[in-house]
Amino acid sequence: MSYDAVVIGAGHNGLAAAIRLAEKGWSVAVVEGKETAGGAVKTQELTLPGFRHDLCAMNLSMFAGSGFFAAHKQALLDQGLGFMPAQNCFASVFRDGTYLGVSTSLDKTAAGIAALSPADAQAWRDLVQRFGLDAPHIFALLGSPMPSIAAAKVVWNAWRQRGTAWLFETLRLYLASPRDFLDARFTHRKVKTMMAAWGLHLDFPPDVGGGALFPYLECMVNQTFGMVIGKGGADTIVNAMTGALKTRGAALILGAPVARIDVTSGRATGVTLADGRRLEARRAVIANVHPKLVFGSLVASDPSRRTFEHNVSAIRAGPGTMMIHLALDASPDWSAGAALKDFAYVHVAPDLEMMSRVYSEASDGLLPIEPALVVGQPTAIDPSRAPEGKHVLWVQVRVLPAEIRGDAKGEIVATNWDDAKEAYAERVLDILERYAPGVRRLVLARSVWSPLDLERENPNLIGGDNLSGSHHLDQNFFLRPVAGHSRYNTPVKGLYLCGASTWPGAGTGAGSGFMLAKMLAG
Repeated sequence: MSYDAVVIGAGHNGLAAAIRLAEKGWSVAVVEGKETAGGAVKTQELTLPGFRHDLCAMNLSMFAGSGFFAAHKQALLDQGLGFMPAQNCFASVFRDGTYLGVSTSLDKTAAGIAALSPADAQAWRDLVQRFGLDAPHIFALLGSPMPSIAAAKVVWNAWRQRGTAWLFETLRLYLASPRDFLDARFTHRKVKTMMAAWGLHLDFPPDVGGGALFPYLECMVNQTFGMVIGKGGADTIVNAMTGALKTRGAALILGAPVARIDVTSGRATGVTLADGRRLEARRAVIANVHPKLVFGSLVASDPSRRTFEHNVSAIRAGPGTMMIHLALDASPDWSAGAALKDFAYVHVAPDLEMMSRVYSEASDGLLPIEPALVVGQPTAIDPSRAPEGKHVLWVQVRVLPAEIRGDAKGEIVATNWDDAKEAYAERVLDILERYAPGVRRLVLARSVWSPLDLERENPNLIGGDNLSGSHHLDQNFFLRPVAGHSRYNTPVKGLYLCGASTWPGAGTGAGSGFMLAKMLAG
Protein backbone atom coordinates (compact mmCIF):
# COMPACT_ATOMS: atom_id res chain seq x y z
CA MET A 1 0.00 0.00 0.00
CA SER A 2 1.19 3.51 -0.80
CA TYR A 3 0.38 6.72 1.08
CA ASP A 4 1.59 10.29 1.20
CA ALA A 5 2.40 9.84 4.88
CA VAL A 6 2.69 6.95 7.29
CA VAL A 7 2.35 7.81 10.99
CA ILE A 8 3.83 5.37 13.49
CA GLY A 9 1.98 5.39 16.81
CA ALA A 10 -1.67 6.19 17.46
CA GLY A 11 -1.11 8.46 20.44
CA HIS A 12 -2.90 11.80 20.41
CA ASN A 13 0.03 13.63 18.79
CA GLY A 14 0.27 11.11 15.97
CA LEU A 15 -3.49 11.21 15.47
CA ALA A 16 -3.46 15.02 15.46
CA ALA A 17 -0.79 15.03 12.74
CA ALA A 18 -2.71 12.49 10.67
CA ILE A 19 -6.03 14.33 10.93
CA ARG A 20 -4.46 17.62 9.89
CA LEU A 21 -2.64 16.07 6.93
CA ALA A 22 -5.73 14.16 5.80
CA GLU A 23 -7.75 17.37 5.98
CA LYS A 24 -5.19 18.98 3.67
CA GLY A 25 -5.63 16.25 1.09
CA TRP A 26 -2.81 13.88 1.99
CA SER A 27 -3.44 10.14 1.96
CA VAL A 28 -2.45 8.91 5.41
CA ALA A 29 -2.06 5.64 7.29
CA VAL A 30 -1.60 5.41 11.05
CA VAL A 31 -0.03 2.18 12.31
CA GLU A 32 -0.12 1.15 15.97
CA GLY A 33 1.44 -1.88 17.61
CA LYS A 34 -1.26 -2.15 20.26
CA GLU A 35 -4.78 -3.39 19.59
CA THR A 36 -6.19 -0.05 20.77
CA ALA A 37 -5.21 3.53 19.95
CA GLY A 38 -4.35 6.14 22.54
CA GLY A 39 -0.82 5.65 23.81
CA ALA A 40 -0.82 7.01 27.36
CA VAL A 41 -4.43 8.19 27.01
CA LYS A 42 -6.52 5.09 27.65
CA THR A 43 -9.54 4.26 29.80
CA GLN A 44 -10.14 0.66 30.84
CA GLU A 45 -11.95 -1.48 33.40
CA LEU A 46 -8.75 -2.26 35.26
CA THR A 47 -10.28 -3.45 38.52
CA LEU A 48 -13.94 -4.53 38.37
CA PRO A 49 -16.67 -4.43 35.72
CA GLY A 50 -18.26 -0.99 35.48
CA PHE A 51 -15.28 0.83 37.02
CA ARG A 52 -13.56 2.85 34.28
CA HIS A 53 -10.03 3.98 35.07
CA ASP A 54 -7.80 6.37 33.10
CA LEU A 55 -4.64 4.33 32.83
CA CYS A 56 -2.25 7.31 32.74
CA ALA A 57 -3.55 10.73 31.67
CA MET A 58 -6.67 12.05 33.40
CA ASN A 59 -6.54 15.86 33.13
CA LEU A 60 -7.57 16.97 29.62
CA SER A 61 -7.35 20.72 30.15
CA MET A 62 -4.38 21.03 27.80
CA PHE A 63 -6.32 19.32 25.03
CA ALA A 64 -9.40 21.48 25.61
CA GLY A 65 -7.26 24.61 25.34
CA SER A 66 -5.12 23.42 22.44
CA GLY A 67 -4.73 24.85 18.99
CA PHE A 68 -5.61 21.45 17.55
CA PHE A 69 -8.95 21.36 19.35
CA ALA A 70 -9.73 24.94 18.33
CA ALA A 71 -9.07 24.05 14.69
CA HIS A 72 -11.01 20.78 14.68
CA LYS A 73 -13.57 21.34 17.40
CA GLN A 74 -16.74 20.61 15.47
CA ALA A 75 -15.32 17.51 13.82
CA LEU A 76 -14.37 16.11 17.23
CA LEU A 77 -17.69 17.01 18.82
CA ASP A 78 -19.45 15.30 15.93
CA GLN A 79 -17.56 12.14 16.88
CA GLY A 80 -18.83 12.25 20.47
CA LEU A 81 -16.05 14.12 22.27
CA GLY A 82 -17.26 15.19 25.70
CA PHE A 83 -15.68 17.13 28.57
CA MET A 84 -16.71 17.29 32.21
CA PRO A 85 -15.66 20.56 33.89
CA ALA A 86 -14.38 20.68 37.46
CA GLN A 87 -15.08 23.86 39.41
CA ASN A 88 -12.99 22.65 42.35
CA CYS A 89 -9.78 21.93 40.49
CA PHE A 90 -6.97 20.94 42.84
CA ALA A 91 -5.91 21.10 46.46
CA SER A 92 -2.96 20.24 48.66
CA VAL A 93 -3.23 18.57 52.04
CA PHE A 94 -0.86 19.36 54.88
CA ARG A 95 0.52 17.50 57.88
CA ASP A 96 -1.58 19.48 60.35
CA GLY A 97 -4.84 18.18 58.88
CA THR A 98 -5.66 21.25 56.78
CA TYR A 99 -5.82 21.88 53.05
CA LEU A 100 -5.65 24.70 50.54
CA GLY A 101 -7.31 24.54 47.15
CA VAL A 102 -8.00 26.37 43.92
CA SER A 103 -11.51 26.69 42.53
CA THR A 104 -12.80 28.61 39.55
CA SER A 105 -14.28 31.19 41.93
CA LEU A 106 -11.50 33.71 42.54
CA ASP A 107 -13.20 34.92 45.70
CA LYS A 108 -13.36 31.36 47.07
CA THR A 109 -9.70 30.67 46.32
CA ALA A 110 -8.58 34.04 47.68
CA ALA A 111 -10.60 33.53 50.86
CA GLY A 112 -8.76 30.29 51.58
CA ILE A 113 -5.43 32.00 51.06
CA ALA A 114 -6.47 35.06 53.07
CA ALA A 115 -7.15 32.84 56.09
CA LEU A 116 -3.41 32.14 56.02
CA SER A 117 -2.11 35.48 54.78
CA PRO A 118 -4.09 38.48 53.55
CA ALA A 119 -0.98 39.71 51.76
CA ASP A 120 -0.70 36.43 49.88
CA ALA A 121 -4.37 36.60 48.91
CA GLN A 122 -3.73 39.98 47.31
CA ALA A 123 -0.57 38.61 45.68
CA TRP A 124 -2.68 35.78 44.22
CA ARG A 125 -5.18 38.26 42.80
CA ASP A 126 -2.31 40.29 41.34
CA LEU A 127 -0.88 37.15 39.73
CA VAL A 128 -4.25 36.29 38.19
CA GLN A 129 -4.41 39.79 36.73
CA ARG A 130 -0.88 39.44 35.36
CA PHE A 131 -1.78 36.08 33.85
CA GLY A 132 -4.57 37.69 31.86
CA LEU A 133 -1.92 39.86 30.19
CA ASP A 134 0.74 37.12 29.95
CA ALA A 135 -1.41 34.31 28.62
CA PRO A 136 -1.83 35.36 24.96
CA HIS A 137 1.93 35.71 24.52
CA ILE A 138 3.02 32.66 26.52
CA PHE A 139 0.52 30.30 24.91
CA ALA A 140 1.32 31.68 21.46
CA LEU A 141 4.98 30.87 22.09
CA LEU A 142 4.15 27.38 23.36
CA GLY A 143 2.08 26.89 20.21
CA SER A 144 4.89 27.88 17.82
CA PRO A 145 7.66 25.66 16.44
CA MET A 146 10.95 26.23 18.21
CA PRO A 147 12.80 28.09 16.77
CA SER A 148 10.71 29.68 14.04
CA ILE A 149 9.69 32.97 12.48
CA ALA A 150 6.33 32.49 14.20
CA ALA A 151 8.04 32.29 17.61
CA ALA A 152 10.10 35.38 16.79
CA LYS A 153 6.91 37.25 15.86
CA VAL A 154 5.36 36.29 19.20
CA VAL A 155 8.34 37.78 21.05
CA TRP A 156 8.30 40.89 18.82
CA ASN A 157 4.60 41.50 19.33
CA ALA A 158 4.94 40.93 23.08
CA TRP A 159 7.76 43.47 23.23
CA ARG A 160 5.71 46.03 21.31
CA GLN A 161 2.68 45.56 23.55
CA ARG A 162 4.31 45.03 26.95
CA GLY A 163 7.78 46.56 26.68
CA THR A 164 11.33 45.52 27.49
CA ALA A 165 10.75 45.18 31.22
CA TRP A 166 8.04 42.57 30.62
CA LEU A 167 10.35 40.57 28.34
CA PHE A 168 13.03 40.45 31.01
CA GLU A 169 10.51 39.51 33.69
CA THR A 170 9.14 36.73 31.50
CA LEU A 171 12.65 35.45 30.80
CA ARG A 172 13.22 35.29 34.55
CA LEU A 173 10.01 33.28 34.85
CA TYR A 174 11.25 30.78 32.24
CA LEU A 175 14.61 30.36 34.00
CA ALA A 176 13.58 30.52 37.68
CA SER A 177 13.23 27.62 40.05
CA PRO A 178 9.81 27.12 41.67
CA ARG A 179 11.15 28.22 45.06
CA ASP A 180 12.71 31.42 43.72
CA PHE A 181 9.54 32.35 41.83
CA LEU A 182 7.29 31.65 44.82
CA ASP A 183 9.53 33.25 47.44
CA ALA A 184 9.49 36.47 45.44
CA ARG A 185 5.68 36.64 45.55
CA PHE A 186 4.30 34.80 48.57
CA THR A 187 5.12 34.48 52.26
CA HIS A 188 3.10 31.54 53.59
CA ARG A 189 4.63 28.10 53.19
CA LYS A 190 1.28 26.44 52.47
CA VAL A 191 0.60 28.72 49.52
CA LYS A 192 4.05 27.97 48.14
CA THR A 193 3.61 24.23 48.72
CA MET A 194 0.25 24.17 46.96
CA MET A 195 1.73 25.81 43.87
CA ALA A 196 5.10 24.01 43.88
CA ALA A 197 3.41 20.59 43.78
CA TRP A 198 2.73 21.16 40.09
CA GLY A 199 6.47 21.27 39.44
CA LEU A 200 6.73 17.57 40.28
CA HIS A 201 4.33 16.80 37.44
CA LEU A 202 7.03 17.99 35.05
CA ASP A 203 10.27 16.79 36.69
CA PHE A 204 10.91 19.93 38.75
CA PRO A 205 11.59 19.82 42.49
CA PRO A 206 11.62 23.19 44.23
CA ASP A 207 15.20 24.21 43.48
CA VAL A 208 15.75 23.28 39.82
CA GLY A 209 15.97 26.17 37.37
CA GLY A 210 13.31 26.32 34.68
CA GLY A 211 10.67 24.83 36.95
CA ALA A 212 8.65 27.95 37.78
CA LEU A 213 6.69 28.18 34.52
CA PHE A 214 4.53 25.07 34.90
CA PRO A 215 3.29 25.79 38.46
CA TYR A 216 2.51 29.35 37.40
CA LEU A 217 0.59 28.26 34.31
CA GLU A 218 -1.27 25.36 35.93
CA CYS A 219 -2.37 27.41 38.92
CA MET A 220 -3.49 30.34 36.83
CA VAL A 221 -5.17 28.22 34.14
CA ASN A 222 -7.13 26.30 36.75
CA GLN A 223 -8.11 29.51 38.51
CA THR A 224 -9.15 31.23 35.30
CA PHE A 225 -10.58 28.43 33.17
CA GLY A 226 -11.00 25.45 35.48
CA MET A 227 -9.99 21.85 34.84
CA VAL A 228 -11.70 19.39 32.53
CA ILE A 229 -11.68 15.60 32.40
CA GLY A 230 -13.16 13.36 29.75
CA LYS A 231 -16.82 12.43 29.82
CA GLY A 232 -16.82 8.71 30.48
CA GLY A 233 -13.02 8.62 30.45
CA ALA A 234 -9.96 10.31 29.02
CA ASP A 235 -10.27 8.07 25.96
CA THR A 236 -13.08 10.32 24.73
CA ILE A 237 -10.44 12.37 22.91
CA VAL A 238 -8.89 9.28 21.32
CA ASN A 239 -12.26 7.87 20.24
CA ALA A 240 -13.20 11.22 18.71
CA MET A 241 -9.84 11.57 16.97
CA THR A 242 -9.92 8.08 15.46
CA GLY A 243 -13.48 8.70 14.31
CA ALA A 244 -12.49 12.01 12.71
CA LEU A 245 -9.50 10.32 11.10
CA LYS A 246 -11.65 7.66 9.46
CA THR A 247 -14.17 10.18 8.15
CA ARG A 248 -11.29 11.82 6.28
CA GLY A 249 -10.46 8.57 4.50
CA ALA A 250 -7.30 7.80 6.43
CA ALA A 251 -6.34 4.24 7.38
CA LEU A 252 -5.94 3.18 11.01
CA ILE A 253 -4.06 -0.09 11.31
CA LEU A 254 -4.07 -1.48 14.87
CA GLY A 255 -2.21 -4.47 16.30
CA ALA A 256 0.54 -3.92 13.75
CA PRO A 257 4.00 -3.41 15.28
CA VAL A 258 6.54 -1.72 13.02
CA ALA A 259 9.63 -3.81 12.42
CA ARG A 260 11.65 -1.09 10.71
CA ILE A 261 11.55 2.25 8.96
CA ASP A 262 12.77 1.77 5.41
CA VAL A 263 15.48 4.18 4.30
CA THR A 264 16.69 4.44 0.70
CA SER A 265 19.56 6.76 -0.27
CA GLY A 266 19.21 8.65 3.00
CA ARG A 267 15.45 9.14 2.73
CA ALA A 268 12.61 7.45 4.63
CA THR A 269 10.46 5.68 2.05
CA GLY A 270 8.03 3.74 4.21
CA VAL A 271 7.74 1.17 6.98
CA THR A 272 7.81 -2.59 7.14
CA LEU A 273 5.48 -4.19 9.66
CA ALA A 274 6.33 -7.16 11.84
CA ASP A 275 4.05 -9.36 9.72
CA GLY A 276 5.99 -8.47 6.57
CA ARG A 277 3.59 -5.93 5.08
CA ARG A 278 5.18 -2.80 3.66
CA LEU A 279 3.57 0.63 3.64
CA GLU A 280 5.15 3.09 1.23
CA ALA A 281 5.38 6.74 2.27
CA ARG A 282 5.77 9.10 -0.68
CA ARG A 283 6.21 12.30 1.33
CA ALA A 284 6.79 11.60 5.02
CA VAL A 285 7.18 9.03 7.75
CA ILE A 286 6.12 10.51 11.09
CA ALA A 287 7.19 8.69 14.25
CA ASN A 288 5.07 9.43 17.31
CA VAL A 289 7.70 7.38 19.08
CA HIS A 290 10.50 8.13 21.54
CA PRO A 291 13.66 9.06 19.58
CA LYS A 292 15.64 6.38 21.44
CA LEU A 293 13.33 3.73 20.03
CA VAL A 294 13.32 5.22 16.53
CA PHE A 295 17.09 5.40 16.26
CA GLY A 296 17.77 2.49 18.57
CA SER A 297 15.75 -0.16 16.76
CA LEU A 298 13.59 1.13 13.88
CA VAL A 299 16.27 2.87 11.81
CA ALA A 300 19.56 1.20 10.98
CA SER A 301 22.57 3.04 12.39
CA ASP A 302 24.62 5.12 9.98
CA PRO A 303 28.14 6.53 10.57
CA SER A 304 27.07 9.80 8.94
CA ARG A 305 24.63 10.32 11.82
CA ARG A 306 27.09 9.47 14.59
CA THR A 307 26.73 12.74 16.52
CA PHE A 308 22.95 12.81 16.23
CA GLU A 309 22.59 9.18 17.29
CA HIS A 310 24.91 9.75 20.24
CA ASN A 311 22.86 12.77 21.36
CA VAL A 312 19.64 10.79 21.05
CA SER A 313 21.08 7.92 23.10
CA ALA A 314 21.97 10.46 25.81
CA ILE A 315 18.42 11.82 26.22
CA ARG A 316 17.80 11.78 29.96
CA ALA A 317 14.56 10.36 31.27
CA GLY A 318 12.51 12.03 33.95
CA PRO A 319 11.73 10.12 37.14
CA GLY A 320 9.59 7.01 37.05
CA THR A 321 5.90 6.88 37.87
CA MET A 322 3.63 4.30 39.47
CA MET A 323 -0.12 4.21 38.90
CA ILE A 324 -2.50 2.75 41.49
CA HIS A 325 -6.12 2.41 40.45
CA LEU A 326 -8.70 1.79 43.15
CA ALA A 327 -12.33 0.73 42.91
CA LEU A 328 -14.01 2.16 46.02
CA ASP A 329 -17.23 1.44 47.85
CA ALA A 330 -17.57 5.18 48.63
CA SER A 331 -15.59 8.37 48.18
CA PRO A 332 -12.67 8.95 50.58
CA ASP A 333 -13.24 10.79 53.85
CA TRP A 334 -10.44 13.35 53.92
CA SER A 335 -9.48 14.39 57.42
CA ALA A 336 -8.95 17.97 56.22
CA GLY A 337 -12.65 18.32 55.47
CA ALA A 338 -15.55 16.98 53.44
CA ALA A 339 -15.07 19.73 50.87
CA LEU A 340 -12.04 17.84 49.54
CA LYS A 341 -14.39 15.18 48.14
CA ASP A 342 -15.31 17.61 45.36
CA PHE A 343 -11.80 18.34 44.06
CA ALA A 344 -10.57 16.73 40.85
CA TYR A 345 -6.99 16.50 42.13
CA VAL A 346 -5.63 16.28 45.65
CA HIS A 347 -1.86 16.60 45.98
CA VAL A 348 -0.29 14.70 48.86
CA ALA A 349 3.05 16.51 48.89
CA PRO A 350 2.81 18.47 52.14
CA ASP A 351 5.93 20.67 52.10
CA LEU A 352 8.84 21.81 49.97
CA GLU A 353 11.35 19.88 52.07
CA MET A 354 9.57 16.63 51.26
CA MET A 355 9.52 17.50 47.54
CA SER A 356 13.27 18.05 47.53
CA ARG A 357 13.91 14.89 49.52
CA VAL A 358 11.82 12.58 47.36
CA TYR A 359 13.55 13.84 44.22
CA SER A 360 16.99 13.28 45.75
CA GLU A 361 16.11 9.77 46.92
CA ALA A 362 14.66 8.72 43.56
CA SER A 363 17.63 10.21 41.69
CA ASP A 364 19.90 8.02 43.83
CA GLY A 365 17.92 4.93 42.85
CA LEU A 366 16.18 4.64 46.22
CA LEU A 367 12.52 3.93 46.84
CA PRO A 368 11.43 7.18 48.49
CA ILE A 369 10.29 7.17 52.10
CA GLU A 370 7.46 9.54 51.24
CA PRO A 371 6.59 9.72 47.54
CA ALA A 372 4.56 12.53 46.02
CA LEU A 373 0.96 11.52 45.33
CA VAL A 374 -1.47 13.02 42.85
CA VAL A 375 -4.87 11.67 43.87
CA GLY A 376 -7.44 12.00 41.11
CA GLN A 377 -11.13 11.79 42.02
CA PRO A 378 -12.77 11.51 38.58
CA THR A 379 -16.10 10.21 39.88
CA ALA A 380 -16.49 13.39 41.90
CA ILE A 381 -16.79 15.13 38.52
CA ASP A 382 -18.16 12.31 36.36
CA PRO A 383 -20.18 9.71 38.31
CA SER A 384 -20.71 7.66 35.14
CA ARG A 385 -17.27 6.11 35.54
CA ALA A 386 -18.42 3.76 38.30
CA PRO A 387 -21.63 1.95 39.31
CA GLU A 388 -24.12 4.09 41.23
CA GLY A 389 -22.77 5.10 44.62
CA LYS A 390 -19.29 3.69 43.90
CA HIS A 391 -16.11 5.54 43.01
CA VAL A 392 -12.75 5.20 41.34
CA LEU A 393 -9.55 6.71 42.66
CA TRP A 394 -6.64 7.52 40.37
CA VAL A 395 -3.37 7.61 42.33
CA GLN A 396 -0.30 8.77 40.46
CA VAL A 397 2.86 8.12 42.47
CA ARG A 398 5.42 10.56 41.19
CA VAL A 399 9.22 10.71 41.39
CA LEU A 400 10.35 7.09 41.58
CA PRO A 401 13.54 5.39 40.37
CA ALA A 402 13.40 3.44 37.13
CA GLU A 403 15.91 0.98 38.55
CA ILE A 404 15.91 0.23 42.28
CA ARG A 405 19.20 0.34 44.19
CA GLY A 406 17.61 0.18 47.61
CA ASP A 407 14.92 1.49 49.91
CA ALA A 408 15.45 4.84 51.64
CA LYS A 409 13.25 3.55 54.47
CA GLY A 410 15.15 0.29 54.79
CA GLU A 411 12.05 -1.93 54.64
CA ILE A 412 11.72 -3.27 51.08
CA VAL A 413 14.53 -5.62 50.11
CA ALA A 414 13.49 -6.29 46.50
CA THR A 415 15.49 -4.42 43.88
CA ASN A 416 13.28 -5.11 40.87
CA TRP A 417 9.85 -3.60 40.33
CA ASP A 418 8.01 -6.88 39.75
CA ASP A 419 8.88 -7.96 43.29
CA ALA A 420 8.73 -4.53 44.93
CA LYS A 421 5.58 -2.98 43.49
CA GLU A 422 2.95 -4.47 45.80
CA ALA A 423 5.00 -3.67 48.91
CA TYR A 424 5.52 -0.14 47.66
CA ALA A 425 1.83 0.20 46.90
CA GLU A 426 1.20 -0.64 50.55
CA ARG A 427 3.47 2.25 51.55
CA VAL A 428 1.48 4.55 49.29
CA LEU A 429 -1.80 3.39 50.82
CA ASP A 430 -0.37 3.92 54.30
CA ILE A 431 0.34 7.54 53.36
CA LEU A 432 -3.10 7.95 51.84
CA GLU A 433 -4.67 6.49 54.96
CA ARG A 434 -3.05 9.24 57.06
CA TYR A 435 -4.87 11.92 55.09
CA ALA A 436 -8.05 9.96 54.31
CA PRO A 437 -8.60 7.64 57.31
CA GLY A 438 -10.58 4.53 56.47
CA VAL A 439 -9.79 4.57 52.76
CA ARG A 440 -8.38 1.03 52.95
CA ARG A 441 -11.75 -0.29 54.11
CA LEU A 442 -13.38 1.23 51.03
CA VAL A 443 -11.15 -0.58 48.53
CA LEU A 444 -13.06 -3.19 46.52
CA ALA A 445 -10.20 -3.93 44.14
CA ARG A 446 -6.94 -2.39 43.01
CA SER A 447 -4.63 -2.43 40.02
CA VAL A 448 -0.98 -1.49 40.54
CA TRP A 449 1.23 -0.43 37.64
CA SER A 450 4.94 -0.04 38.41
CA PRO A 451 7.28 2.06 36.23
CA LEU A 452 8.28 -1.19 34.53
CA ASP A 453 4.64 -2.14 33.91
CA LEU A 454 4.00 1.25 32.32
CA GLU A 455 6.97 0.82 30.01
CA ARG A 456 5.73 -2.63 29.03
CA GLU A 457 2.33 -1.15 28.24
CA ASN A 458 3.80 1.78 26.34
CA PRO A 459 7.49 1.47 25.37
CA ASN A 460 7.70 5.25 24.95
CA LEU A 461 7.50 5.53 28.75
CA ILE A 462 11.11 4.49 29.22
CA GLY A 463 11.70 3.62 32.86
CA GLY A 464 8.15 4.65 33.63
CA ASP A 465 8.94 8.23 32.63
CA ASN A 466 5.59 9.61 31.50
CA LEU A 467 7.30 12.76 30.22
CA SER A 468 9.31 11.01 27.47
CA GLY A 469 12.40 12.84 28.67
CA SER A 470 13.24 15.30 31.40
CA HIS A 471 12.00 18.86 30.87
CA HIS A 472 15.02 20.47 32.52
CA LEU A 473 16.39 23.41 30.57
CA ASP A 474 19.05 21.37 28.78
CA GLN A 475 16.28 19.24 27.22
CA ASN A 476 13.59 21.83 26.63
CA PHE A 477 12.60 24.53 24.15
CA PHE A 478 14.97 24.49 21.13
CA LEU A 479 16.99 21.69 22.79
CA ARG A 480 14.11 19.19 22.73
CA PRO A 481 14.67 16.39 21.86
CA VAL A 482 18.25 17.30 20.89
CA ALA A 483 19.95 20.48 19.69
CA GLY A 484 19.39 21.24 16.04
CA HIS A 485 16.31 19.04 15.69
CA SER A 486 13.60 20.80 17.69
CA ARG A 487 11.56 21.38 14.51
CA TYR A 488 10.64 17.67 14.33
CA ASN A 489 13.17 16.91 11.58
CA THR A 490 15.86 14.22 11.67
CA PRO A 491 19.02 13.63 9.62
CA VAL A 492 16.97 11.12 7.61
CA LYS A 493 15.11 13.05 4.93
CA GLY A 494 11.37 12.61 5.11
CA LEU A 495 11.50 11.17 8.65
CA TYR A 496 9.94 13.34 11.36
CA LEU A 497 9.39 13.00 15.08
CA CYS A 498 6.49 14.13 17.24
CA GLY A 499 5.17 13.33 20.70
CA ALA A 500 6.07 14.20 24.28
CA SER A 501 9.78 13.82 23.59
CA THR A 502 9.60 16.82 21.22
CA TRP A 503 8.65 20.47 21.70
CA PRO A 504 6.45 21.58 23.49
CA GLY A 505 6.80 18.41 25.59
CA ALA A 506 4.53 16.26 27.69
CA GLY A 507 0.80 16.68 28.17
CA THR A 508 -2.42 16.13 26.29
CA GLY A 509 -2.25 19.27 24.12
CA ALA A 510 -1.34 17.47 20.85
CA GLY A 511 0.93 20.43 20.09
CA SER A 512 3.83 18.67 18.39
CA GLY A 513 1.68 16.61 16.02
CA PHE A 514 -0.44 19.63 15.10
CA MET A 515 2.53 21.94 14.53
CA LEU A 516 4.42 19.34 12.49
CA ALA A 517 1.43 18.75 10.22
CA LYS A 518 1.00 22.49 9.69
CA MET A 519 4.68 22.77 8.76
CA LEU A 520 4.32 19.92 6.25
CA ALA A 521 0.97 20.78 4.72
CA GLY A 522 -0.10 24.22 5.92
